[in-house]
Amino acid sequence: MRLIISFSIVLLLLTSSIHAQEQDDHIQDNNYWNSNTPLAAYRLPPAPKGYKPTYIDLDGDGDPDVLRSITIHNTPIQWIDDDDDMKEGEFEGDTDSDCLMIDVNKDGKYGDRGDMAIDWIDTDDDGKADMQVLVENSPLEDDRLSGPDQHYMWVLDTDKDNVFNYIDWNTFKIRAWLHEGNSNFLEDYSGQSTFLKIHSSTFIMDDVRLSWENPFLFFDQDNDGLSDMAVRCLDRYKKNEGKDDDRGLDMTGNIQLVALTYDMDNDNVAGNEFDFDMSFRFTGKGFNYLDQVHTFKNRRVEESDLFFLDARWRKITELIYPNHDSVLDLTYNRGEWDEIYFVYDEDDDCERWERVEFYDPLDPFKIGLKNGGLDDNQQADAIGDRGEWDLDNSGKANLYISKFDGRLHLYGAEWGCWRIDQLAYSYQGWGGLYNEYTPRWERLQKEFSPFSTFKYEDTDNNGFLDKIEMDIDGDGKFEKIVSLEALGLDDECEIIRTSEMSYEDYRKLHTTMSNDIWKGAQDALVVADNAGINTSWYALMINPKSENQKYNYGYWIQFYVYMDLIDLASRTNNTSEIKTLDQAYFGGDWAKALDVVKAF
Repeated sequence: MRLIISFSIVLLLLTSSIHAQEQDDHIQDNNYWNSNTPLAAYRLPPAPKGYKPTYIDLDGDGDPDVLRSITIHNTPIQWIDDDDDMKEGEFEGDTDSDCLMIDVNKDGKYGDRGDMAIDWIDTDDDGKADMQVLVENSPLEDDRLSGPDQHYMWVLDTDKDNVFNYIDWNTFKIRAWLHEGNSNFLEDYSGQSTFLKIHSSTFIMDDVRLSWENPFLFFDQDNDGLSDMAVRCLDRYKKNEGKDDDRGLDMTGNIQLVALTYDMDNDNVAGNEFDFDMSFRFTGKGFNYLDQVHTFKNRRVEESDLFFLDARWRKITELIYPNHDSVLDLTYNRGEWDEIYFVYDEDDDCERWERVEFYDPLDPFKIGLKNGGLDDNQQADAIGDRGEWDLDNSGKANLYISKFDGRLHLYGAEWGCWRIDQLAYSYQGWGGLYNEYTPRWERLQKEFSPFSTFKYEDTDNNGFLDKIEMDIDGDGKFEKIVSLEALGLDDECEIIRTSEMSYEDYRKLHTTMSNDIWKGAQDALVVADNAGINTSWYALMINPKSENQKYNYGYWIQFYVYMDLIDLASRTNNTSEIKTLDQAYFGGDWAKALDVVKAF
């Protein structure tokens, strides 16, 4: 009997496909008002007026389970009614518990190679989707392991804003990086959000409960609908060798890279939705996460499985990933790490959705993507950021505030480097690459030159940076070199245990740091006045209007005053006092310079 029913379904599907093609032959253009216009394609265009959908009853209960129609470009689509509320006469399914299948290549198959499916899942029966799955299958027969034309992506609506993936319905492409303004992304990156993603087709994956970006978490700690911090976890997948089935991609079950990023001054607002300031990157053996199981209710029309080349993702009722509550504990307490990277966005021009991108510990002066310099990474800011690297994880991702500049530094870093871009000449913006996704790695930001460079080094291997080299004139040579040891200054500082810190702790830390830097600037101005230096030249910086400006202007006022004092000492034949000025500036003790400059 089941064989007869299955044969009837296949015959019905074939008949309806022919019927749809007959209608297609008489339709040249979709007449929906926003079909292929320059306006944002927020929704799938319905079929042209007068088009009659085909309804298919798969389970024999007398109501339709599938609505088959067409959309823009005469592309065949079908909706699967997983919550059993579809009625004949409707022209589309719903976006709470239905699955949309798009026959992108128009080969008469749905859920096959080259096709896309979007499934909305209402896990709590409140009439709104809580999860969305997007599957974009590779159009190729050789089953490449990954690529930009493949996606398997879960978006979890953890903040109940009903925002999921953004799809360009004119092209049937996911356009996650499209945005309005500077950084109001159409994708669900803002707020308390979660997604899991891999650039692969599910039919070559061994376990569809796992993923590559597994997960990407956004945290909204102050409930303003914007993201204050983000965590990206990567499971490094490997090719499945020597198995008899057609799946060739194994996930390891281990998170081997974690990237943490923070909006330290919490200055993201409408119009400036993303403004992350600082990031950590953990790499190494990492941690196993297979015990991080999250179950959910997933209704589906079982008879619809025959539409899918791989229906396993439709059947699962659990996903395995670290969530908002567990990810930091797993990172710090379960993770086994080899290296820690640290980066700070000193020119405050990063409006990326994922993090301040990392510099690589390469040549301080070479510039350009894949050119062997700090910005070798195509997503990095060409200039303007400060990177530091602990290549043996001796510092366990802890921080300290140095005396020589009052800023946060990575404890245990062997060295670091800051490419200075005070005015953001090389404006990074939301990312600085991906020119409409093609060409693949074209940078949009300027690789601006010349630029000043400061390099830092831990010469005594005690975890604290103690040597500062400065290329101020941008000629690629360090003309000023300072050793804290030679100045008789102690480089050791209080260690900040990041594993014990909440986002609120980072906020307090940034506020305290900024206020202390600003206090140092005020002390520097007193010294400058006593030395007879005209500080009105720096009036713009003397009136900060935000916490970030206190941090930024406070640093630069101190640096400019220090350099002006060195210049004045040279002009007035007081070069014997330069060491004292060095001690005052790099020791964070402006009172030490006060008596000296009065004699200039």
